[in-house]
Amino acid sequence: MRLILLFAIFAMLGLALETAIPHLISFRPLLPNLIVILAVDLGFRHHSITAALLAFAIGYATDAFAGSHPGLNAFMITLIFLVCFEISSRLMVTSTFVGATVVFFGVILTALGAIAISSGFEAVSQSGSIMPSLALQAGISAIVAPFVFSILARCKRAIGLPVAPARE
Repeated sequence: MRLILLFAIFAMLGLALETAIPHLISFRPLLPNLIVILAVDLGFRHHSITAALLAFAIGYATDAFAGSHPGLNAFMITLIFLVCFEISSRLMVTSTFVGATVVFFGVILTALGAIAISSGFEAVSQSGSIMPSLALQAGISAIVAPFVFSILARCKRAIGLPVAPARE
């Protein structure tokens, strides 16, 4: 229950920032994708069905606030969670660097997957013009990710949740 409340609060803050700040900053790629960062933390550090359902719920909440196709963000965030879970189960140590790297590729995967699902796979091959701005947003998200991971770890310690999986 504490895990659900913690990530619900962070997801709502992330969604609030991602929907309010674009009105202040006209260049959207300068905004980190906080929802992907939360999904990566869930996948790396929480190996339970509750965490998987929570990742789906965070994606579904993203659909409710800003999704043009219902279920698209829920699918992509759950996919990011599953990829992180698999990476975490294969690697012995999931460091902050690994997390930031996965966030970088997760932001790109989420955007290209959304384009492929909503517009078709041929639209992905023609999406070369958005790649620089997408790489910028992925880079900024990767830079912000260690700070978000640190804040999440402090909050987890404060409420008595494990910071790392039991095997680490």
